[in-house]
Amino acid sequence: MRPPKPPSRPHRVSLWRYAKLFRADILSAQPARLYRAWMAEFRTPFFRSFLANQPELVKTVLKDRPRDFPKSNRVGEGLRPVLGNSVFLTNGATWERQRRIIDPAFEGGRLRDTFPAMQAAALACADRLAAQAGQEVEIEEEASHAAADVIFRTLFSIPIEHEVAARVFRRFRDYQRAQPILNLAAFVPLPRWMPRFIPREAKRAGAEIRTLIRGLCETRLEEIAAGTAPDDLATKIMTTSDPETGETFTTEEMVDQVAIFFLAGHETSASALGWTLYLLALFPEWQDRVAEEVAQAGGLEFPDIAKLRLTRDVFREGLRLYPPVPMMVREAACPEHFRDRDVPKGSQIVLSPWHLHRHERLWEKPDDFDPARWQTENGRSCLREAFIPFSAGARVCTGAGFAMLEGPLLMAEILRRVRVAPAAGRPPEPVAHLTVRSRTGIWLQLEHR
Repeated sequence: MRPPKPPSRPHRVSLWRYAKLFRADILSAQPARLYRAWMAEFRTPFFRSFLANQPELVKTVLKDRPRDFPKSNRVGEGLRPVLGNSVFLTNGATWERQRRIIDPAFEGGRLRDTFPAMQAAALACADRLAAQAGQEVEIEEEASHAAADVIFRTLFSIPIEHEVAARVFRRFRDYQRAQPILNLAAFVPLPRWMPRFIPREAKRAGAEIRTLIRGLCETRLEEIAAGTAPDDLATKIMTTSDPETGETFTTEEMVDQVAIFFLAGHETSASALGWTLYLLALFPEWQDRVAEEVAQAGGLEFPDIAKLRLTRDVFREGLRLYPPVPMMVREAACPEHFRDRDVPKGSQIVLSPWHLHRHERLWEKPDDFDPARWQTENGRSCLREAFIPFSAGARVCTGAGFAMLEGPLLMAEILRRVRVAPAAGRPPEPVAHLTVRSRTGIWLQLEHR
């Protein structure tokens, strides 16, 4: 038995047809040859795009010469109403300044400090699921709830039940439903002054989200001034000065950063958790092994997470098969020559964790669910060269360590309380828009353990 995988586009199609397929699902719009190709070229009347799968090319773009391959501006065409000028979208000196202020909040020692808030969210999630034992549950919705709870507890010391947190969560869902990932400017290089034709509901939701976040940031600034602010991630970031300029974030800059923390930390974590729980439902022998490891660990404290090696490998395998962000786009800042091909300046360089993680020339049994692979020579080699769920190099996700703590912890507390099984007649259908989700949801049958 193999986990579900989207069908590939079997033949060449027109740009118009490709745009329609891309809008429906990024992954099934791609040809099957990308699972074997080291590099592929796509030409349109407006731009040239190169997908790079060869580990050496991925290393060049992400690690060796990241400044020569800045993030493509087209990535943010549908996200700017919410994300503004956040670290996810910026390049150059602006991005470097933002990372100098943000990164200290996510250093190793800070992870220990955030653990109690993260664990409180995990226990609340396990309680909610245990209360639904005996029922079929759409686990993506539950995973979204849990991931949002983690973000608000660790960032602002408030649970998801808090009025403002709940409203931000609801409006983010509204925004995602209203705003397609494929904005016209993602395919056609429109000038900056031209309207982007963003749906009206997406504009409304984006504006409300930013207003709500602004209120949280302004309240926190007042608490910092009064000396009453809790020692959480928001306080850490808002009181950290750029070591080069001595400046801190303005309120509006902080709104941008909180928006991406919520979007990245909530949406990607929910995708990873939902798919990993489905994989454990599909392969109950692995679920039992994880549950046994968790039971032997007893009550989990921060040092205990490092002992959950099998649980970590299962979560890593979920990230491999269903990387939350399926594709990343960079832009060639100067002419290049890759694999005997000329890559003109301005070309889009696409790095696809989805195809790289399932590449037939790199991985043994790439479409199989096998957490044991991470303890093999092939798995360890691919971990170094072909595993990039959080990107890599200078632009590696700030919250990568946060996510690798959060995912296994949520899994552990959930599987301590309940057993999961696939719901009859409701197989998930992987599709990718902003992240890899299921077209029909991921339905699981819950039972008390």
